[in-house]
Amino acid sequence: MNFQQRLQSLWSLASRPFCPPTASQMQMAALPCLGFTLLLWSQVPGAEGQEFQFGPCQVKGVVPQKLWEAFWAVKDTLQAQDNITSVQLLQQEVLQNISDAESCYLVHTLLEFYLKTVFKTYHNRTVEVRTLKSFSTLANNFVLIVSQLQPSQENEMFSIRDSAHRRFLLFRRAFKQLDIEAALTKALGEVDILLTWMQKFYKL
Repeated sequence: MNFQQRLQSLWSLASRPFCPPTASQMQMAALPCLGFTLLLWSQVPGAEGQEFQFGPCQVKGVVPQKLWEAFWAVKDTLQAQDNITSVQLLQQEVLQNISDAESCYLVHTLLEFYLKTVFKTYHNRTVEVRTLKSFSTLANNFVLIVSQLQPSQENEMFSIRDSAHRRFLLFRRAFKQLDIEAALTKALGEVDILLTWMQKFYKL
């Protein structure tokens, strides 16, 4: 493993109820489930004191352990299919030394890419390998996070937006240099790197 041993040692995981998709596109399938997700969250004691804080952007209603459980359910399948070990999409240059203000723009852009490109394209394969439940869990939570992120569009924030965009372009460029099937597998196999980075912004 590289990139600081895939950023950190990973958390132990908790169980999570599944909210099934209702449409062919995973990001669309996630939307009807959000009300149920929020209802469950509102019933968890102390939930109001837990949130992601990406600079000025707050995200409530997402528990990192539940995302980890969904990822670990498919980790072995995905990473066993990744035969290109010399390439990493989420490089150090993408995720390291990010300011709090920049983090809001970057996580918004990365999660939108995963929803619109990675999960959407990979949907049919998840049915074939019987991993739809885990991918739906990840997609539902990514939709919930993105729906709460409101990066500032003020002119004085241009340099911060531009820096976050350049980081994203490094990721997207590496993705597009691979065959689409290899790129999808690698992007999904690196969700642990993404989750570990996001977890740094989780506040209790």
